[in-house]
Amino acid sequence: MQDSAGAVREPPLLSQTNHLPVPGRAVRRSGSSFFLHTMKKSLNNKNGLTREVGLSSATVLVVANMVGTGVFTTSGFILNELGDPRALLLCWLFGGLFALCGAFCFGELGARFPKAGGEYVFLRESFGKPVAFLSGWISLFVGFSAPIAAASIAFSSYFYQAFGLAKGSEIVLSPFGIPIITLSWFNLIALLVIGLFTLIHYHGLQTGTRVQNWLTIFKITLIIAFIIGGFAYGKGSFNHFSTNQDLFSAFSSKKFAVSLIFVSFAYSGWNAAAYLGGEILRPQRNIPAALLIGTATVTVLYLLLNALYIYAVPVSQLAGEVEVGAKAAVGLFGEHISRYFSGAVALGLLSVVSAMIITGPRIYYAMAQDGVFFSVFGKLNPLHHTPASSIFLQAGIATVMVLSASFETLLIYIGFTLSLCALLTVVGLMRIRWQEGKNPDLYQTPGYPLTPLLFIAANCWIIFFSIRSQPVAVLFALGTIVAGMLVYLFTGTKRKKYKHNVSLTAKTEPTY
Repeated sequence: MQDSAGAVREPPLLSQTNHLPVPGRAVRRSGSSFFLHTMKKSLNNKNGLTREVGLSSATVLVVANMVGTGVFTTSGFILNELGDPRALLLCWLFGGLFALCGAFCFGELGARFPKAGGEYVFLRESFGKPVAFLSGWISLFVGFSAPIAAASIAFSSYFYQAFGLAKGSEIVLSPFGIPIITLSWFNLIALLVIGLFTLIHYHGLQTGTRVQNWLTIFKITLIIAFIIGGFAYGKGSFNHFSTNQDLFSAFSSKKFAVSLIFVSFAYSGWNAAAYLGGEILRPQRNIPAALLIGTATVTVLYLLLNALYIYAVPVSQLAGEVEVGAKAAVGLFGEHISRYFSGAVALGLLSVVSAMIITGPRIYYAMAQDGVFFSVFGKLNPLHHTPASSIFLQAGIATVMVLSASFETLLIYIGFTLSLCALLTVVGLMRIRWQEGKNPDLYQTPGYPLTPLLFIAANCWIIFFSIRSQPVAVLFALGTIVAGMLVYLFTGTKRKKYKHNVSLTAKTEPTY
């Protein structure tokens, strides 16, 4: 919000306005936990969302979005490509540095445009609504709904392992011989997880962030305890780090670039706080701080965790393995720890599901508020003050993906388009800087313009090798973009008809 002089100031508190508090919600609550933010109600007059997320909760959201299934699964694929433990750690370090460069850039964009929607808002301000809509469209399917489905299925898998359950029989609906829907108790658990957290975040942002904070505390505590306990008491060996391979040749190879693709997926989510720009207190300060603190924290945890994997098990036994986290736990503490570790990881995955469910709907809400998406998704629930329709839309799509026999293929073939969206967003930052110059009163990207250029180059590298390694991905990506363009044109036609009817009504309105 700006005053007449153009200076940025905080929105007024509810008690300082003529607006009444939302029914059923307290005006103010207090808390003293490190991760539980102090809630303070204020109203964002422009979009109707309340600013009640503090720095700690925004940082927790970034960490929760980043730390998911990737760090427990991708290292086996990377070692299969590189075969060098040092190159593995270098790959994770580079991924963290690239994510930090992105966080630096998104921090400035978040300070300039502290509104709900994240990349959608940033691209709208830099390239206009059509490009922004396509970014939001991709996020709806690939950026949030599909990861929610994947994380809930991963939870179900670890849940079954923890209790030693057999998956049992499945009912597959295959019209015309094509498997479409798979029904099983395994999938039912995944659907229950999605339904539970959808209802939690529908009920209110305050309740949702508290649940999110405690789940993330558990997940980070688990990882830190695993790292400390593994190095201090585990049966590993530092000899596993030795190798006869040339590190430079591994770094300069095509396989290193392919491995960076896996790492980039594991680091995705570093921009999470930007999506809640309309609900974060003191956004010009807290958005950049949350992005940077969260990304740096996760980078350190990822490096330590991968070092522990190598310490626990020889590279030859890790290469190609999917469940590298569970395998490392068994190598460090014995077979008896496997079920306990699976149960702990399952609980940690709930944080990922929760973080995705709370973040994604703010994009669809912003799109509908701009009139580029169906208007029903731009309305807030009058009681809970949350974008209820957008939350349930996302849950519905995620549910279909859980039941679909082919949603994993969707993730594989379209995942790199998320890198494209991030790349375009940072290019947009440079365009805004070129047109408007820097704002000395707000956060500035350190090392500009080298920082955004490095991020752009890294994502171009990832996209190029993604296309080379999986050329079919281009066709699926084009299909997704074309579908988004058709929806945009459809909603645009409706907007023009509505404006035309309003104009005719105004012209025929009698004057008195």
